[in-house]
Amino acid sequence: MRIRPAAVADLPLLQDIERAAGEPFRAFGMATIADDEPPALDLLDRYRRQGRAWVSADEGGRPLAYLISDEVDGAAHIEQVSVHPAAAHRGLGRALIDHLAACSLADGLTALTLTTFTEIPWNAPYYTRLGFRTLREAELTDGLREIRRAEALHGLDCWPRVCMRRELV
Repeated sequence: MRIRPAAVADLPLLQDIERAAGEPFRAFGMATIADDEPPALDLLDRYRRQGRAWVSADEGGRPLAYLISDEVDGAAHIEQVSVHPAAAHRGLGRALIDHLAACSLADGLTALTLTTFTEIPWNAPYYTRLGFRTLREAELTDGLREIRRAEALHGLDCWPRVCMRRELV
């Protein structure tokens, strides 16, 4: 698999990946998450134009996974990382996160952050295996608090969520 910047032609495929990646949440009683609309094309294009959208593509160049990120309080914040279920368990998400870590370190950022569900195996437990740790409330930056407020307004707090951080070295 090859990691590359997302292209304009990839953007509808990223929406397809997001829809497919949401389906497994149904098994955990999270139909609202499964039914949530993927990021809009204009939002994905903004990430692409800012150089903050990457895909893991197959040999034919078709995206199988993607990651978009923001900079939040001196850290690269993973806004979304999604892998198509047909391509799961191949290390694509890990590779995208490691790619972001390398780019972020080169840009002088100190860490990766993200928000995630605590009780979904491919969420907090997965990120813990990748070197992330759960942040205590006192450790949250203003930017992370704002992200959590927005998530709560979107209804994501119906299920336990946390902020996590991985230091870059």
